[in-house]
Amino acid sequence: MTTPQPTRTGTTLDVDRSDTAYRDWLKEAVRRVQADANRSADTHLLRFPLPDTWGIDLYLKDESTHPTGSLKHRLARSLFLYGLCNGWIRPGRPVIEASSGSTAVSEAYFAKLIGVPFVAVMPRTTSPEKIRLIEFHGGQCHFVDDSRTMYEESARLARDTGGHYMDQFTYAERATDWRGNNNIAESIFRQLESERFPEPAWIVATAGTGGTSATLARYVHYTQRDTRICVADPENSCFFEGWTTGDPDVTCDCGSRIEGIGRPRMEPSFVPGAVDRMMKVPDAAAVAAVRALERAIGRKAGGSTGTGLWSALKIVAEMVATGRRGSVVTLLCDPGDRYLDKYYSDGWLAEQGLDIAPYTAEIESLLATGVWPE
Repeated sequence: MTTPQPTRTGTTLDVDRSDTAYRDWLKEAVRRVQADANRSADTHLLRFPLPDTWGIDLYLKDESTHPTGSLKHRLARSLFLYGLCNGWIRPGRPVIEASSGSTAVSEAYFAKLIGVPFVAVMPRTTSPEKIRLIEFHGGQCHFVDDSRTMYEESARLARDTGGHYMDQFTYAERATDWRGNNNIAESIFRQLESERFPEPAWIVATAGTGGTSATLARYVHYTQRDTRICVADPENSCFFEGWTTGDPDVTCDCGSRIEGIGRPRMEPSFVPGAVDRMMKVPDAAAVAAVRALERAIGRKAGGSTGTGLWSALKIVAEMVATGRRGSVVTLLCDPGDRYLDKYYSDGWLAEQGLDIAPYTAEIESLLATGVWPE
């Protein structure tokens, strides 16, 4: 404990901690991160084929084309700018993150870009491909057996090393400039300007930190649009239960099978009051949806994409049933080649006890008839 120094009458106390070398390093680090945004902020908006007679357009914002291959590239860029401008990230000191994969891949990229060490704290069950990508970008992997201990272990490592615990689950919603600055919401609306339904009826997101849904919802409210925001939640996640019950302390006992989304607690970056609707999506339905996506557009995607696509298709079915025309947007969060041993493996599905056949049949029935089976 520090004892305050007595102040003599008429004396001005003055402590100048200016550090020219650090400020030069900081300016260069911020320049490099911002330059990356100029090169890669916009991503493609893909159309999922639907019958023209429905009068409905379904789009996927393809975030897999970022340099690190996922939606988390945007989050990592924002977190690094936030940490740098707050003076939290310092030269030579490690950045540490609690992450199941994609965020860690993106943060490893930015750590390497500005020349600081990076350590990802993650469950031992994280896919080998994500581990490879983190290490490819110069990061180190620190494994835990229980995903619920990632937060505490990350904070401990930061204390022990003098580094910075990035804490995406707390800072995701505040690090991103939700008013604009080419965030994902502004990008979507700009790309839709010349489409026949430029203001979507719904945008569907999935929740890992909750930061993306918060950004989308806040931007829609700020720009006074009628677009509604739906959040799709996987099994073994508590966002849906917390949102429906209003209980911010709700938890669940096991981790999500859908990497990158679903959390065992209500994360601070999830803003429940900003979103309009939530769906709890069976994991088997999410897998059926990503396989349907590959058949439709020839692209493999991760399970989080499938969770959102399933919900988007349910909304499309509602619009068809009520004769409503318009557009729906969801996200292609990351590429499926990271999950060939999971969501595209029939052996893994059998091990997990997941039967996708009924959900595949429901999607095929919708696309053929316009009616969602009862």
